[in-house]
Amino acid sequence: MATNTTQGTQVPSKGGFPAFRVETYGSQLLWLAIAFGLLYFVMARFIAPRIGGILEDRATRISGDLAAAQAMKAEADAATLSYEKALAEARASSQAIAAETRAKITAEADAERKALEAKLAADLAAAEAQIGSARAAAMGNVRSIAVETAEAIVERLAGTGADAARLEAAVDAVLKR
Repeated sequence: MATNTTQGTQVPSKGGFPAFRVETYGSQLLWLAIAFGLLYFVMARFIAPRIGGILEDRATRISGDLAAAQAMKAEADAATLSYEKALAEARASSQAIAAETRAKITAEADAERKALEAKLAADLAAAEAQIGSARAAAMGNVRSIAVETAEAIVERLAGTGADAARLEAAVDAVLKR
């Protein structure tokens, strides 16, 4: 039990927390309503409009940023499509140039090959003609060499000269085979 001292005498106090005292409920409720009303008035008049304005500005800025982002995305998509189209055109152009160059080089190589084949065919024909004439000359010389050799062999073996007409007939018969 607590005591209050007033003029030297002890008076017992009504203990407990003042907010829990039944005698003060009415005044506490009145001051609560007044404080709440003032707080509500200040909030509604001054703070809520500022917060609402800030939220509205923020929403406007966010929607503007989203619109700008959408515009930039559309612009980037258009640039990407343009790039891909230009790249496809460049590839097609390079393939056409490569095909044209390949065809040109092939045509030049074919022309050079045909000219070389014609030159080689002419050289071959000339060589064959030369071989034919050399063969004919050699065959003409073979006959005379064969006749002379046969005459020398007969002379050596028999010790006498052979009949030239007979030797020529025998060589001609062997050469015809």
